[in-house]
Amino acid sequence: MNDDLAALSARIDRTNELLQRMLAEVAKTPSTHAIFVDAGYLYAAAGRLVAGTEDRRAFDLDAEGLIEALIDRARTIFADSRLLRVYWYDGARRRIHTAEQQSIAELPDVKVRLGNLNANNQQKGVDSLIRTDLESLARHRAISDAALLGGDEDLVSAVEAAQGYGARVHLWGIEAPEGRNQAEPLLWEVDSQRTLDLDFFKPYVSRRTGAAYEATTARPGRDDVRFVGAQIAAKWLAARGRDSLAELLPGHPYLPGSVDQDLLVEAEGLLQYSLRGQADLRRALRDGFWEHLQGQY
Repeated sequence: MNDDLAALSARIDRTNELLQRMLAEVAKTPSTHAIFVDAGYLYAAAGRLVAGTEDRRAFDLDAEGLIEALIDRARTIFADSRLLRVYWYDGARRRIHTAEQQSIAELPDVKVRLGNLNANNQQKGVDSLIRTDLESLARHRAISDAALLGGDEDLVSAVEAAQGYGARVHLWGIEAPEGRNQAEPLLWEVDSQRTLDLDFFKPYVSRRTGAAYEATTARPGRDDVRFVGAQIAAKWLAARGRDSLAELLPGHPYLPGSVDQDLLVEAEGLLQYSLRGQADLRRALRDGFWEHLQGQY
């Protein structure tokens, strides 16, 4: 009996020793963070803040300098963590890199991921790419923290997926001259929020002098956008019928991704104005869409 107790005690001691070694190794392993940049949001919000326009043709952006500034900001915030890389999400026709995107892809510690760009110059598939990367990196414990520069409500599912595997998601936004350019549901889900101001972006964004293109369309009001949402809802209902409406209503206030994307693209065509980075106007658009549908049910 004494021999059995001695053997058991020895096994417990060995187990404790192994656990102590494992804990020591874990303590020595640095935390890891990554930066996820929705370039559509970045160009729209930073362009509007610094150059007074969201149109990429009207201003230049020093992507290399800005990425380095983002890395430095993350280094300050995540002081005891190492950078995995910067993920840069943008759109391109047939997913073929532009010259600018190619130069960004060649930067160290940067991974460019491309969604498609449709005929109205709207990104498609970018949000799903962000979700895939966030979820995969969190699931494999490749990152402990994610800095997400974006504002679209569609990113909520990406945040939830990463958090489900234990990663912390920190939302970075860009100062808005008026209103808000990030969706409230996204702000509610993240672990922390920070806003990068005008002084942060000034060195990296400059309006083109003598640019061939000048933005002339004024920013529409919320009531105008809400009315357009109702117009599109009327067309949607006429084309699909009440059965489709019954399937859609249980998801309120959220729209399926395909419906929401079609709504955005059609609204921008009618308004002749980009709603990228305009969380308040996109919310008004969805409100108008839902109000019309619920009024018909």
